[in-house]
Formats: sequence, C-alpha cells, structure tokens
Amino acid sequence: MSKGGSTKVVLFALSANLGIAISKFIGAAITQSSALLAEAIHSLVDTLNQVFLLIGSKKAAKPPTARHPLGYGRESFFWSFLVAVGLFLFGGVFAIYEGIHKFENTEPMSKPWVGVIILLISFLLEGFSFAACVKEVRKQNPYPSLWKWIQRATSVELLVIFLEDFAALLGLLIALVSLSLSWATENPIYDSLGSIVVGVVLVAVSAILTYEIKSLIIGEAASDDYDSFLKQKVREFFPAGHLLHSIAMQVGSDEVMVSFKFFPNLNASSDQLIHQINTMEKSIRAEKPQVRWLFVEPDFEK
Repeated sequence: MSKGGSTKVVLFALSANLGIAISKFIGAAITQSSALLAEAIHSLVDTLNQVFLLIGSKKAAKPPTARHPLGYGRESFFWSFLVAVGLFLFGGVFAIYEGIHKFENTEPMSKPWVGVIILLISFLLEGFSFAACVKEVRKQNPYPSLWKWIQRATSVELLVIFLEDFAALLGLLIALVSLSLSWATENPIYDSLGSIVVGVVLVAVSAILTYEIKSLIIGEAASDDYDSFLKQKVREFFPAGHLLHSIAMQVGSDEVMVSFKFFPNLNASSDQLIHQINTMEKSIRAEKPQVRWLFVEPDFEK
C-alpha cells in the first residue's frame, strides 16, 4: 500500500469537500432546497470524516509500547469506523429526516437555478477528487474486480475516501435531478424525494463501510496469500521440510503479523538451524516489507 498516496488523496478530498460544503450551504439558504441542504450536510460530514482519517493515520504511526506491544496500527481502523458511523447518523439519517420534514411542510423554492449551478460546479470538483482517488485505487488493487478490492482492502483511508466520493457523486446527481424537476414542475415534492434518496444512498454506503471495517477491527486475515508464499520459502531454505501451520493477520493499514510453524527435516546443530531460520526471516521481510511482526517456530511433524 502507498501510505503517502493515501494521505495525499485524503488531503485532496478534504480541501475539495470544505469548499463544496460552504457553497452548498449558501445555495441551500438561497433556494430553500432540502436536497441541497442534505448535500451540504453530507459534504460537511465528509470534511470532518477526512479530519478523522488524518488523525487515525497519525496515531497508527506511533511506535509500540509495553502496553501495546504490537503497535497502534489498528488506530486507523477505529477512526475509520467512526467515519462510517458518522456518515450514517449525521449524513444519511439527517437527509432522510429533512426530506420527510419537507414532505409535511412544503415550501416553494427560491431561485432554484442557483442551486443547479452550485450542484454542477460541485459535481465537477467532486469528480476531480474522485479521479485522483480512482488513480490511487488502480495502483493498489491486485484483484480482478473493484468489488473484490472493497472486500479485501486494508488501506481503510483509501477505502473510505473512495466510497465517500462515489456516494458524493451519486448524491449530487440525485440532488441535481430532483432540484431540476422541482424547478421545471414548480413542485417541491421532487426536491424532498431527492433528499430522501440521497439519505438512503449514504446509509447504504455507511453499512458497507461499517461491515468491512468491523472485520478488520476484530482481526482479518492479510489480503495476500501468505500460506503459499511461506510454503515456497520453507522449501527454499529447508528443501526436505514443509510448512505445518501459518497465520497472517492484518494489524494496521500497511502492517501484517505473520506466525508459522514448520518441520525443518534437517540434520543439523541448533546453531545451524537458528542461522538458517534467521536467513529465511530476512528473505521473507525483504520480499514482504509490510510484515511488521514475524514469529517462526520449528516443530516436529505431527
């Protein structure tokens, strides 16, 4: 994973969303559009979420301590989980509430063309942010499909930004259509309906994020196939031996803990065995720099 690339994407999205949020709030005040107000809250929440991602990234980089011997890599998972919950509570639920509220209290919109212009500009700015994010995803995606990457991604900052930007573009499109329909028909019901649909989109994205990040928090296997890799390494350094058991767990966005037992099947002194194991460990770390913690145990075949 490119840590620097993910941080750059977060900073780019933060800057874009802050400007977009301000313009949407101004537009919502002028037009009295509930869909535009829902989008303004959405952009504000996205801005705060990116601040959370930066906090999580910084805290995850802290060195291990006696109390946290495996480091703070999972801090990024925790802060990303807060983002997913925040997107649901303050983005999706508010948008649905605002839409239902306007259904019951329909008010004519003022200067809807202002809202349409703001939404079009926001769509372009959000599109630039999303394009930068997609470029980074393509660099990091080793899987044949995007959905597989979403399921197996360990760079939570990039995953959150990707889904947030996707939801933002879809929400802007929905708000633009609903606002335009209300403008054309002079019926504010379409605007209220647009707010509700935007809320449903945000709730759906939040549910996907929450599920995927929860899996990382409770302990998810590393995305790479370490079992095959370790079998190959054992055969390379102990030709007559074989792998007995292995565990590879993600302990941070770019940190993995690997532990395995193997049967060396080698007629050698303990010093020679230890030296060969140390050489194998160096080779593993050289090929897999994301392995932060490595525990190797020779054992008898059972």
